[in-house]
Amino acid sequence: MAGCCSPSRDARGARARSVSAGGSAPPFVTLTGGTFLMGSDDAYAYPTDLEGPVRAAFVGAFDISVATVTVAEFDAFARATGYVTDAESFGDSLVAAAALPVADASPAVTSTPWWRVVRGASWRRPSGPDSELDARRDVPDHPVTHVSRRDAWAFCAWSGTTLPTEEQWEFAARGGLEQQPFPWGAEEDLTRMNTWAGEFPGFRTDVVLTEPAVSHAPNDFGLYNCTGNVWEWTTGTFDAARRDPRGVIRGGSHMCHASYCRRYRTSARSGVGDDTSSGHIGFRVVRNS
Repeated sequence: MAGCCSPSRDARGARARSVSAGGSAPPFVTLTGGTFLMGSDDAYAYPTDLEGPVRAAFVGAFDISVATVTVAEFDAFARATGYVTDAESFGDSLVAAAALPVADASPAVTSTPWWRVVRGASWRRPSGPDSELDARRDVPDHPVTHVSRRDAWAFCAWSGTTLPTEEQWEFAARGGLEQQPFPWGAEEDLTRMNTWAGEFPGFRTDVVLTEPAVSHAPNDFGLYNCTGNVWEWTTGTFDAARRDPRGVIRGGSHMCHASYCRRYRTSARSGVGDDTSSGHIGFRVVRNS
């Protein structure tokens, strides 16, 4: 595994899967679409993330979920289909060291030691099997995490939805504002989203690092937590021109901190493998109008 914000799982091979439609989708808002300025050239943009150059992009009308898919919504999918996620199949997932007991001996990711590879961690037990935290019981209204892009696609197949393109995601996250770094405007007000509190990656006493999917004020399109809380899967390819096939996540997460990473912005993007799962990646869904 390698990377700063979101290490990718070492390649272990894909599993074929088929999920039938028939499930319910989260609440949506309809956006009429249009042309907007996508990307960023500001001082906080990371050239290697390929945020820039700023360019005009067009999206047609589409519906997008007002929040990320929750634990309860994913639980309904798993119960209806018997679906087994990549983390459950592989037997491990990435957990922030701060969400683990101090004495936990799970191996650290070499380049990013604040991430631990925890046996038995999954969307059901986001801090690992030895934690008292049961997501279905304790945080059903929080974003589901420890889901790979393949897992997100499976939920989409069941619910009759799809993942947003990067253009759709950014158009929606900006809430109608032109070239502003945050869903509310230019001010970096960290009280308006869930990012890392305190010194990074210092010890925290709360094992639940996410917040409810519907929390903080929505943007002007009525969408919640477009920055911070959890990264969100899109259909994007990180760098097709250079044959970097990693999937693209958008929006930053509760792990973002200004001391090392200002990826909690509407233009921010990061690349991770399709079968990667962690405690700070989730997803929201769209459907075409």
